[in-house]
Amino acid sequence: MRSSMSLGRVGGVAVGINISVLVIVVILVFGLAFGRFPLDVPGLPAAAYLLAGVASAVLFLACLLAHELAHAVVARRHGIEVNGITLWLLGGVAELRGVPRSPGEDLKIAGVGPLTSLVLGAVSALVAWLLSTTGAAPLAAAMFAYLAAVNVLLALFNLVPAAPLDGGRILRAILWSVWHDQARAAVAAARAGRLFGYTLIALGFLQLVGGRGLQGIWLALIGLFLVNAATAEEQQTRVGAALHGIRVADVMSGQPLAARPDETVASLVDRLVMRHRLSTYPLVDEDGRLAGLVTLNRLRDVPPHERPLTRLRDIACPPGDVPTAHPDEPLTDLLPRMSGCSDGRAAVVDAGGRLVGLVTPSDISRALQTADLRAGDPYRPGGADLAGPPPHGLHGHRGTHRPAA
Repeated sequence: MRSSMSLGRVGGVAVGINISVLVIVVILVFGLAFGRFPLDVPGLPAAAYLLAGVASAVLFLACLLAHELAHAVVARRHGIEVNGITLWLLGGVAELRGVPRSPGEDLKIAGVGPLTSLVLGAVSALVAWLLSTTGAAPLAAAMFAYLAAVNVLLALFNLVPAAPLDGGRILRAILWSVWHDQARAAVAAARAGRLFGYTLIALGFLQLVGGRGLQGIWLALIGLFLVNAATAEEQQTRVGAALHGIRVADVMSGQPLAARPDETVASLVDRLVMRHRLSTYPLVDEDGRLAGLVTLNRLRDVPPHERPLTRLRDIACPPGDVPTAHPDEPLTDLLPRMSGCSDGRAAVVDAGGRLVGLVTPSDISRALQTADLRAGDPYRPGGADLAGPPPHGLHGHRGTHRPAA
């Protein structure tokens, strides 16, 4: 889930929102302003209810952000890098680059989110009680009563033992402690998540048939998200187990054919593209350092009549956006970074920053296809005895996800 707009950094963690978050904001505002608040506190102007609805939606998003920040803070304390936090249609996601080193770390990182929501719920309930006892601001009391209820609901929902919910992470930590096998525990938690997702889809369908259309659609949407996320998580776990112990140098394509940034598209096509069966061409400067990356897709996007005049640097993925790795880096550490404008490619550089190789989707596919051929390898994909850590996420996510309540 990509961020559409940056909200800056909080505690050193990049925070953004996806455009889809506007949907949940609209639903909350109208549901509260024209539904709940007029019933709880009748007789006020419509503008007051609308203002309270907007304020409640903003405060709810702030609570979601606090939930995700709690995960991020604890993860960073245990040496796990946090790429950022994104708020979106179904809640929030903290993008963690790394996996816990022990069941205890896993439990702390997962459990702090629901704990934060429970604390926020308790604080909101206290504020609502204080406001209601004075009787001075009944609408404000209703706002905080809603926030108390929704935070408690958010915490309880996320404690369901089904990945990728926090409860699924807690289940994974418990099973990891019992089985001493992180990958096996992650697969079990992901399967529980898939089962829970199918259950929500079925309940949503029943509500839809029973005439509760919006609630049914929302429930089914959450269930579908959980099924997809849990399935991806299981696949990633198996991939990570299969690729455990493999270095970037073991799979990279060495001595890549490179081009200069000021070369034209037409020149590259004539000089290399039509003579080699390659889909990726890195750009390097005079010192051999990465200056960008072009792919066949980017070359094809240039109209034929513009190719003699278009420089490669004008269509290349900028060097700062190209994933890079060192030859001795574990391949599973690189996988979550292989996304974005580089079309799933990564550049391999030496200690001096000079380009020494490329890692492409074809290289990853071959590594997976030959993983079970390694002598004495216990990390066979789909095998009964998975071992080793799961990956950080092929699409960049190895974090926490929670639907909005």
